[in-house]
Amino acid sequence: MPLLFDLLYLCVLTLLAPWLALRAVRTGRYRRDLAAKLFGAAAVANPERKPVAWFHGVSVGEIHLLGVVVAAFRRRHPGWHVVVSSTTDTGLAEARARFPDCSVVPFPFDFSWACRSTLAAVNPRFVALAESELWPNFLACAAARTVPVVVINARMSPRSFKRLTWVKSPANRFLFRRVAAFAVQSAEYADRLRRLGVPECQLVVTGSVKYDGASGDRDTPKSRELREWLNLPADSLVWVAGSTHAPEEEIVLGMFARLRVRFPRLRLILVPRHPDRFAEVAAIVEKSGRPFVRRSLPKTVADPKVILLDTVGELGAAWGLADVGFTGGSLDGRRGGQSMIEPAGYGVPVVFGPHIWNFRDAARRLIDAGGATMIRAPEELEGVLTKWIEDPELRLRMGAAARRLVREQQGATERTLDVLDAVQEQISSLQSVGALSPAFWR
Repeated sequence: MPLLFDLLYLCVLTLLAPWLALRAVRTGRYRRDLAAKLFGAAAVANPERKPVAWFHGVSVGEIHLLGVVVAAFRRRHPGWHVVVSSTTDTGLAEARARFPDCSVVPFPFDFSWACRSTLAAVNPRFVALAESELWPNFLACAAARTVPVVVINARMSPRSFKRLTWVKSPANRFLFRRVAAFAVQSAEYADRLRRLGVPECQLVVTGSVKYDGASGDRDTPKSRELREWLNLPADSLVWVAGSTHAPEEEIVLGMFARLRVRFPRLRLILVPRHPDRFAEVAAIVEKSGRPFVRRSLPKTVADPKVILLDTVGELGAAWGLADVGFTGGSLDGRRGGQSMIEPAGYGVPVVFGPHIWNFRDAARRLIDAGGATMIRAPEELEGVLTKWIEDPELRLRMGAAARRLVREQQGATERTLDVLDAVQEQISSLQSVGALSPAFWR
């Protein structure tokens, strides 16, 4: 069966080759670490031959999530060597910056030879996948080496659930059966996986690790450095529009222009979700006619009203400066929303659109606690922000409620590590009686 998937991937790659080559020339994407991804040429330095734990995050967001999990794992298991992988260029760059004393490797393309080679080079005791990224050949190769794969902080969006319902049988055969355990964010996600055929014994509701990653410390060196760089006046009001997607930048800029007329102290920090859109968003801001600065370039405006945060890894520092917030990916009905947990941890009242299925549980909890507001249409955004700006007590009360909720929900990381330990204990028990074989996951 791996050969069949290899042939399918090769056909798709051949069809997409001209488009991929054009994007590679224009954006520089797909060229870095290409050999390692295509052939599995991963380099892992483990001279002491310590047991290896492999953690994988698709891109920057998942790498941030793994920061909390990996740190806790290393405290609990100091004798292990940790390998971290990512799929995207930005994810790998963030992983190398965040885990300087771990081995960081590119996640292989799902060709059987690349997966076999990478697994042989890493030689893990287990693989922990953050949230998703299930590939049939990788899971088959892990099973062939009797390496358990655990999905941590697992979720199942309505869109993914609907799609997988149509291919329930093959999804079970080639994906779900080869996962040792799912550490799931919520009972709702666990129920969807159960309806797709995942056995109850593979499901553990641990809560969302993202609550544990919401530090809430506004006085960090990064936040102080960003405030000084921006030269923010002490009486300024900061609106952070975080993790935005098209067309949200244009909506936010239009709202900001009108709000500035009434609230001249207001500043906007605009943070697009994807780095490959930084130049596009800069053009949108420039077209709006408002003086602005790009974080990646030398400042050209002494007191900028609009700040384009076109860097990776500084969104948390921006939330540490925010008085009010908007979380993107929630207005156009295609993205499913971005996390509102991080700003909530900083005590920032957040507003988001109705399309937040990726964070439905967190959004519901925040709204019920009085720490966030959901709007039904973009036109409502201005009214919500006006109310918050005009009423500082309401703003502070909502921020305190949001921060309190985040604190109450923390603890998922330790429960996730319990799942990883339980899987390891199960594997050791089976090995001791000679009952572990590749067929265990088939």
